Amino acid sequence: MLDYDDEARHYDATRGGEPRARAAADAVERLLPQGPCAVLDIACGTGIVTERLLRPERTVVGVDRSPGMLGLAARRLPGGVVRGDAAALPFASRTVDAVVIVWLLHLLPDPDPVLAEAARVLRPGGVLITTVDKNDAYFVEDSDIAQVTADLRRAYAPRVPDRSARVLDRAAELGLRMAARTVFPGTGQGRSPRGWREAIDAGHISWCTHAPQDRVADVRRRLAALPGQETARPDPQYPLIALKS
Repeated sequence: MLDYDDEARHYDATRGGEPRARAAADAVERLLPQGPCAVLDIACGTGIVTERLLRPERTVVGVDRSPGMLGLAARRLPGGVVRGDAAALPFASRTVDAVVIVWLLHLLPDPDPVLAEAARVLRPGGVLITTVDKNDAYFVEDSDIAQVTADLRRAYAPRVPDRSARVLDRAAELGLRMAARTVFPGTGQGRSPRGWREAIDAGHISWCTHAPQDRVADVRRRLAALPGQETARPDPQYPLIALKS
């Protein structure tokens, strides 16, 4: 896992910056309770999404375990950040109306302790909002790249911790049920065929690192044959679900 203290200064610029943060916050807002409520943003990072959830009638607190990230978040949410571990939250049970988890579960070897803690701090009727299926975001919308890579992805995509079926099964055990779903775009993050080949060559594509090299080479060849080698395809669409207690 990254050293987030070291990464903090460059984190926003390398993760879509203001446009993606705005899109993420708008999507979270669609799923949050309306009116007065207390919101906890787990793994808030630099607070770039968290600050956009602030409303006069809403209490918003960000929690993160990285001092480097929290130093930046504190500038955006003065007095509204707390250092803590997502798997051992420094909050009493049944004290918040909503828990937000954006881009965390996919990083964890086991998301169950974090989901359990989120369920613990929720009041009855509260909502847990989390991203899921991050690796599939580039293929929510159909494209020629989605078609070229489909067979390899189906055969060799690893079982990821933020897979929605797994999250929903664990949520049900915790007394949480599916309430709503939406998506938000990774603005400006669409990749061209050349961009996909470069990502594959750099070892950044998990379903290629697990596949036989002859099949990877075939996908690279087919990507290289697509028109518009420098033209970005649709931006990824990140799924976001709301689970109600």
